[in-house]
Amino acid sequence: MTETQFRNLLKKLDEQFRPSQIGSNKGEWLAVGNLINDSVQNDLDIILKNEEIYYSIKNNNGDLYLRVKDGEDNVILKIPTIPRIHWILFLLTVFTTLLAGAMMEGARIWEYPIEILKGIPFSVTLMLILGTHEFGHYFYAQKHKVDATLPYFIPAPPFLFLIGTFGAFIKIKSPIYRKDALLQIGAAGPIAGFIIAVPALVIGLWLSEVVEKVDVQGALMLGDSILMKILTWITHPGLLENQDIMLHPIAFAGWIGLLVTMLNLLPIGQLDGGHVAYAMMGEKQGWVAKAAFAALIPLSFFSLNWLVWGILILILMRSTKHPPIQDIHAPLSQNNIRVGYACLIIFILCFIPAPFSI
Repeated sequence: MTETQFRNLLKKLDEQFRPSQIGSNKGEWLAVGNLINDSVQNDLDIILKNEEIYYSIKNNNGDLYLRVKDGEDNVILKIPTIPRIHWILFLLTVFTTLLAGAMMEGARIWEYPIEILKGIPFSVTLMLILGTHEFGHYFYAQKHKVDATLPYFIPAPPFLFLIGTFGAFIKIKSPIYRKDALLQIGAAGPIAGFIIAVPALVIGLWLSEVVEKVDVQGALMLGDSILMKILTWITHPGLLENQDIMLHPIAFAGWIGLLVTMLNLLPIGQLDGGHVAYAMMGEKQGWVAKAAFAALIPLSFFSLNWLVWGILILILMRSTKHPPIQDIHAPLSQNNIRVGYACLIIFILCFIPAPFSI
């Protein structure tokens, strides 16, 4: 049960029970308050028995303690009802990424609409990476009883944005109170997306064509990360200096997946990396975030993309510092610390000084 669900339950008791404080512990919600309007405990029982929950009510020196937890304790992730807006955005993004993939393959869609199917390898791979990333966040939000929406996919016309999408996001609708929950929810997305992007990139590189380097005015060049160089060496060990790789659409989608992972792991504000850094470092995250944001200025000399992303961060977040949480001084377990360091390693492996160049 999420905080929003618990508060909605309390609203049903408005005429009988007035809570003075609420809290949670290990999946159980507690409300402390008093009966009002000459109500008795049986009035609460009549309402609560119709809900799919386990509950107990105790009177302690005039204060009523209401404890509630889900009726299905063994179910970590319930299958939600998918609102129409999520379906619409998802289908639109499937269409725009199909269109983008087909255009990369030189499809003449206006003459032969069926050629849009050439975009399937790129679209399926990219949507799988983005979807897995967001589902990672959603799964751990549900696990920690944090109220979160299903993913919102953002379509984009391919002639305005090459890959046909601005990505995807979920919206956290209730506060995250615990540091371990913050770290796990923040880290789950990049790690899940990375796990899908790497094999996609390997498969795509095997399918990619080796070509002779040719100087083409205005050609778009993709930057290399450490991981990209390693995987290129593994899949094409005999690549010569005068040769290059024409990426297969699956490889390009995998490359985009690594780029998205790297950008999300920047230790700034409420980016995924900001969540992880704040959980790992506490208030020191503010200094790290300022340093990371300042580093975008010299990086913009390698690629103007960094300047654009820096401006977007300022517009969307307005601050590089992560908002505080209640138990920031509580120690993290060794497993959680390992997760934090895994995110740092993934960030280093995926980092691209100049993602795009002409």
